[in-house]
Amino acid sequence: MAEFSAHATNAFPTVDFATEGLDSIDAATNPVGGVLSWYPLIHYESGAIQVPFREFSRVIKPGGILFVGFFEGPAFERFAHAITPAYRWPVDAISAELGRAGFDVVESHARKTAGQRPQAAVIARRQDAR
Repeated sequence: MAEFSAHATNAFPTVDFATEGLDSIDAATNPVGGVLSWYPLIHYESGAIQVPFREFSRVIKPGGILFVGFFEGPAFERFAHAITPAYRWPVDAISAELGRAGFDVVESHARKTAGQRPQAAVIARRQDAR
């Protein structure tokens, strides 16, 4: 993740980038314009997914953007992953969880490539009022 932040900083030197944990982000309430969560959410069970989503909602300012990537499937399901179990999520289920955390889904994309796990991405905007 450090390489990703370094690349972003080089490409956009006037924008601040930080790498944080998901359960507790070291930031005040509402200072962040956007969050990219590219696949770490795959390790959250359905009952725990609101922990990072609420933390994202806390730090993203109203109108700010959240972009999440995850493995997609027709139902929430656990599967073996390299180090620890992971979970597939239907796009509709992730979208509903985002709504519960104060986000409106702007768009979603799912892709299936032969020989790879199905993947999806959702872009959501932080609601103005919670």
